[in-house]
Amino acid sequence: MKINSPLQAYEYLPKTNCGDCGEPTCMAFASHLIDRSMKVEECPPLLEEEYNDNYNTLADLLAPEIREVVIGTGDHAITIGGDDVLYRHKLTFFNKTALAYDVWDTMSEEELVGRVNDIQNYKKFYIGEFLTLDAVAIRCTSGDADQFAQTTAKVMETTELPLLLCSLDPAVLGAGLAVAADRKPLIYAATTENWRDVAELALTHNVPVALSAPNDPDALKSLALTFASAGITDLVLDPGTFPTDGLRDSFENFLKIRRAGIDGQTDIAYPLMAVPMTVWERSDGISAAYWESVLASIFTVRYGDIMIMHSIEPYSLLPELHIRDTVYTDPRKPVMVDAGVFEVGSPDRKSPVFVTANFALTYYTVESDLASNDIDCYLCVVDTDGIGVEAAVAGGQLTAAKIKGMFDSAGFDVKEKTDHGAIILPGLAARLQGDVEDETGLTVMIGPPDSGQIPRWMESKWET
Repeated sequence: MKINSPLQAYEYLPKTNCGDCGEPTCMAFASHLIDRSMKVEECPPLLEEEYNDNYNTLADLLAPEIREVVIGTGDHAITIGGDDVLYRHKLTFFNKTALAYDVWDTMSEEELVGRVNDIQNYKKFYIGEFLTLDAVAIRCTSGDADQFAQTTAKVMETTELPLLLCSLDPAVLGAGLAVAADRKPLIYAATTENWRDVAELALTHNVPVALSAPNDPDALKSLALTFASAGITDLVLDPGTFPTDGLRDSFENFLKIRRAGIDGQTDIAYPLMAVPMTVWERSDGISAAYWESVLASIFTVRYGDIMIMHSIEPYSLLPELHIRDTVYTDPRKPVMVDAGVFEVGSPDRKSPVFVTANFALTYYTVESDLASNDIDCYLCVVDTDGIGVEAAVAGGQLTAAKIKGMFDSAGFDVKEKTDHGAIILPGLAARLQGDVEDETGLTVMIGPPDSGQIPRWMESKWET
């Protein structure tokens, strides 16, 4: 039986409130265990002999239903799996789907290095963070083990991203591991034909391995049992990704395997791999890139933990990254920024003072609209519990008192900092104008409801 509340975890802790973990109380530490921001071994008393049973029991009860597998080493390592639920609103999904983009060993060195750099350097700023790609999948298209090893070495020289070594030939995988084993790559893949040799490679080099049995869950389960009995438990399961005609079967296989794992069938409770790039076998160009994005979106939602992809064009990457970010945002926690007064550009005494909410999407949209239009100003962010302007006004999270409190906490005196002594409320908060004037003693202006309209509003309403 798993535990999913701080109170349940607390029962296994020393209850001394010693603070050795860095938290003021054992209950606070228990809450961090549940949200996985801290680990059991960070409680020093639990490591003492008298608490061994508690430690082992708690570690077992907190272990996720789906095994976590680490690919790569150091700061760039990625962890996949680790789910406890089928639907994120019941808890959350913790480890984002890892996106591995392919290179192949018949590329010229210039093409290879250029593509690896494109993969590792890609980033898209979105709501306060950069969306990036996670790994490089090296495919053997030459059939030559030495050439594959040389390509692997060149990729390693170019990037520290985690690697996937992709071939069904154990000799090729062995050549790749001879140069890359220390980077703990995922080897892809063991099948019902080559499993003995691949299992030996995994044991010898202590690396995770993907098991592949396209559209045959029973064979996949049998492979998993065989590898686990040999002591190889860092496994990733590939049930097959069939575009168009076989998509329904692929989708249902992912559902069945994940449901079985969550329901306690430990022999198949491993991370799942999707390979959306299979669409390139049937088409190419923008059409293939489109369908690859469709498959990636489907299996990000249900329940791909790692994917091998091909298209690195922006029109393909953006939908994949955005849906992943959406699915793996904790639905229980509003996405918010810190409250306070921030400078946009180089404001002076004549610059406007805008007020907004601390919902991250609102903040970054407003800040971007101001900065991109070269509007030097102060942007004053009120703590609305991560709720947008309109809903915060309706729900009482954005009030005159909270606006005044924000200025007081930030030590920002509008009359002292500016010549005009005015602040600008969002149009969606217009009904607060009188209350804010009474509370703050400031002149309150009403801006547009959409921050994209601020430049035009400034032309007609703001006098410098």
